[in-house]
Amino acid sequence: MTNDVKNKRVCAVVGVGPGNGSAIARRFAREGYAVALLARTTDATRPLAQELEGARAFTCDVTDEASVRSSFESIEREMGPVHTVVYNAGTSTRGTVEEISPAMLEGAFRVNAMGLLVCAQQVIPAMKAQGDGNIIVIGSTASRRGVARTAAFAPAKAAQRSLVESMARHLWPQRVHVALIIVDGVVDLPKSRAFMSDKPDDFFIQPDAVAELAYRLTTQPASAWSFEVEARPFGETW
Repeated sequence: MTNDVKNKRVCAVVGVGPGNGSAIARRFAREGYAVALLARTTDATRPLAQELEGARAFTCDVTDEASVRSSFESIEREMGPVHTVVYNAGTSTRGTVEEISPAMLEGAFRVNAMGLLVCAQQVIPAMKAQGDGNIIVIGSTASRRGVARTAAFAPAKAAQRSLVESMARHLWPQRVHVALIIVDGVVDLPKSRAFMSDKPDDFFIQPDAVAELAYRLTTQPASAWSFEVEARPFGETW
């Protein structure tokens, strides 16, 4: 880790796991960002922080407002103001309306919507003051329709999408780019491969491709910003 972290732009990746989160962190690090890696534990993020120059790992539970505030205070103190946030935290809550509990529904909302709100509120003042910044959210096609077994997940993702749109309408005029990536397909992870071992390589969404899309959103000229883009394998039915 170098000593000039505070001379770099800071990207905070919220929800760093073995798929999209790690890929996004690596992509921004390649562009010279100092990357803050946020996850509930540092089991996976500490080794990644050692791999990426200028990166640091922080423990953050997005369902706990105090945890989020503490994490972002540490980031600003140790690394400087956050220029870009990529919110990748999510849940895989599955079940029909007869199978889910109120606690499951509340939990999905806390991760997908409340956590995003609190994270955004930590960085918006500095972004507005600088007249520059990005908040990129990794969403899901579930935000557009509920199917039988997404009775908790779909409403939470729909709330997330509405929140992102409200944020964009409020913050774009203040030069803060807020954008949503709708992931429509199965992300290529070891557990996905094991569960769908009969599927070909091109069935899966590659995390590196999602990461590239997230980075490119932050480089768009302000005269032609995108709000919502889709990440979908070319063979996906839609």
